[in-house]
Amino acid sequence: MEIIKFKTNVENQEALSKVAPYLDKVERISKWSLDTESTDKVLSVSGTDLSPQTIESAIEQAGFKAEILRVMGIGGDDL
Repeated sequence: MEIIKFKTNVENQEALSKVAPYLDKVERISKWSLDTESTDKVLSVSGTDLSPQTIESAIEQAGFKAEILRVMGIGGDDL
């Protein structure tokens, strides 16, 4: 299991509702959350064998942008 964090431009719940179907389609994602209150609108994604490019692509298909911030392994260590 790994966790990848992204900086996004998903500003509010309306935008989040547009992004959700695209992230839900990515099979390797087991859980995701988006903090629209944070300055960087941080998207946290957890799963197995995650591809940052696939997640970025899903966000872009929804009409938004994502930039990888950090990747962590199950123990919380950076990968």
